[in-house]
Order: sequence, then C-alpha cells, then structure tokens
Amino acid sequence: MSDYLVRMMAADGTVRAFAATTKDLAEEARRIHNTSPVATAALGRLLTAGAMMGVQMKDEKDLLTLAIRGDGPLGGVTVTADMHGRVKGFVNHPDVWIAPKYAGKLDVGKAVGAGTLTVTRDQAYGQPYSSQVNLQTGEIGDDLAAYFVLSEQLPSSVGLGVLVDKDDADGFYVKRAGGFLIQVMPGCTDETITALEKNLTQIPSLTAALDEGKTPEDLLEILLSGLSPQAEGQDDLSYYCNCSRDRVSRVLLSLGRKELDAMIAEGKPVELCCHFCDKKYEFTVDEIQGLLT
Repeated sequence: MSDYLVRMMAADGTVRAFAATTKDLAEEARRIHNTSPVATAALGRLLTAGAMMGVQMKDEKDLLTLAIRGDGPLGGVTVTADMHGRVKGFVNHPDVWIAPKYAGKLDVGKAVGAGTLTVTRDQAYGQPYSSQVNLQTGEIGDDLAAYFVLSEQLPSSVGLGVLVDKDDADGFYVKRAGGFLIQVMPGCTDETITALEKNLTQIPSLTAALDEGKTPEDLLEILLSGLSPQAEGQDDLSYYCNCSRDRVSRVLLSLGRKELDAMIAEGKPVELCCHFCDKKYEFTVDEIQGLLT
C-alpha cells in the first residue's frame, strides 16, 4: 500500500481531521540517511507531521519547513513539505544510538532534548512567515500540539508513530509509520470536545494501532466517532527531493566571489552534497569560473 493521507470534517465543520500512513516515505528517509532507530523515529514523525500540514497550503509554490533544534545528541531535525504531499528531511546526527525508554519504546524525547520548534511558511505571494515555540517534551507530537495552540490558536491533538523493526540481516527498517491531526475550529461545543477526548482514549498507542493494520480511515472513524464525519479528500504522499544541478550551482554562487576565487586558486573540483537526498554534485574549476562570469 502506498502512502496516503485522508482529510475529514466533523461536528458541522467545527472539527478538522487528518490521518496518514507514511511507512514508505519514512523508510526511504531511513535508507537515504542511514539513520539509527531513534533518528529514524524522530525524522519519520516530523515527516508525517510535515505531510499533514503541507497539504493544507494553498499555492503550488508554497513551502512549509519544520525545524527542531535541541540540545540532545540528534542536534536537530528539519523537514520541508509542499501542498502535493511531497516531503523531505534530514537529521543533523543520523547515527545517534541511545537506550530505549523501555522495551519497544524509542526515547525520541531524550535524543532531541530541550530546544525549539520553528514553523516557517514560504508563500508564493508575500513574505515568509515564521513562528517559534519551546519544545515541550521533544517527542514531536506534543511539541506540535503546543505550537498549534500558542501560535495558531487552534487546540489540536497530534499523534505520530514510527515502528522500527529488525530485518534478517540484523539491520533495521520501518515496519509501520503514520499519524493523525485533530483540530478544534471556532464554534466547537464543549460536548464535541468531550466526545473527542473520549475517542482519543480508544487509541492509547498509535504504533500498536498501526501494527494491527489500522488504516487512516480506520483511525479517523475511531477518533471522530459520533461526530458525523464527512470525507474531504485524499492525497498521495511521497519522499521527494527537488534538488538539481542548477539549484546547487546557485547555492555555490551564493558563497560569494572571494570564496569562489579561493576554490579556483586551489585548482581542484568541488563536491556539494544535498542534505535532503544525499545526491552529490561535482563542479570543475572551469565550471566555477563560469559561475563567476
């Protein structure tokens, strides 16, 4: 089954809900960056969140960036997403290994540590908008829920899960990944909020629900039970990097004449690597000289 996301409204339009399965894109990120289990979980959670938030953007050129900076051994996690369900990301220190919180529970909070979550929306028209909040637990779901309340005044429940398992070669892979986002809109009644809180208790462990084979539709059926949910659409999700030689050359040019002159004087090709997909681009001395002209 390919990764996808479902969108629903409920309670006469006063509740907005998203749920996604993201196993394939989380596994692609793990493969590209060769992440440890805890780094895989952190990156997979943020990729899932980025996908659910990204599809809400309005313009083809809009871009969402989620950046976590913590004092834990991971250092930071960065994800970008667009309105088409395409996401990409990286971890500053992908090879971090720490002990699980308990059996079957990776300690993402400890790996992230204390720090900040910054959400930036680069809009096709107008200046980029950025908002930053302090991390609550480092578990990412709790931190995003706090962001929605503090920065967007939208009470929200965020569930994010990545289940990492061993393979036959004694390596690791993403067995399950997904998430949900439930948001209370203006006009929502106390009765609806109480019903949502009760429904949330029916999914005590998201990774367990995903491992049981629960689909995004199944998750929202549980979470919106009794609230007359209405399907709003479905989006395919994928790990996608739009880097290119032209884009990378512009990054190289942005270093400035002094830096490029020093590279030319050294007389050796320069190699740049994309943080998001690990693709490498080599520029010869002649090509660098061409950029300067």
